[in-house]
Amino acid sequence: MNKRFFKTIALLQTSLLGISIALLTLGPVALLVWGDALPFSVIGVFYTISLVSVMLVMSIRPLADIANDVPQIRAMVILRKGFGVLSASIIVTFLLAKIIEPESVYLASILTPAYWSLDKFSLFAHLGDITGVILLITSNTFSKRVLGPWWKRVQKLAYVYFYAGALYEMLALQSTFAMVAMGIVTVLVLIAWVKKRFEKVIDPIVV
Repeated sequence: MNKRFFKTIALLQTSLLGISIALLTLGPVALLVWGDALPFSVIGVFYTISLVSVMLVMSIRPLADIANDVPQIRAMVILRKGFGVLSASIIVTFLLAKIIEPESVYLASILTPAYWSLDKFSLFAHLGDITGVILLITSNTFSKRVLGPWWKRVQKLAYVYFYAGALYEMLALQSTFAMVAMGIVTVLVLIAWVKKRFEKVIDPIVV
């Protein structure tokens, strides 16, 4: 495979992680200072970027399983970490901005029934927040080593994170793209699952 392609993938991965670190470092304070001046459309763009990023995370693996004879697609699997961290970083940045607000009661509100209610579809938003935090803090080699076999199980929360976030954007923000994203990911995951099941049935027969 072209070395330039690998270099581009590596550069993109580094860039995604760098942007994520910058967001987490500077974003919460910037939102605290200038957040009220930001139009909702700008905030919506960030949520859309987060959704696009996690859609790519959820799509790349099944797509690689479906087209396992296409090395370029297989090589892109490494980008799942970068896009996943970027997506979660955006969500956590907004979350941290709420927490550091003067006289913030956000953390206390987590223990209230209202936080987990379906009113204004907040349940889906908060599921996305919490799973985003968990996925972000476990997206590293140290966590993988400490959690051992549980690491992969924790990472499966990506499904909750994706679908909760997409449902919130579709229902609360009337996002057509969120509905399309859910459709694309669901179809790819189902096709990849059927393909794997079919291969398991065929292999013993061939042998």
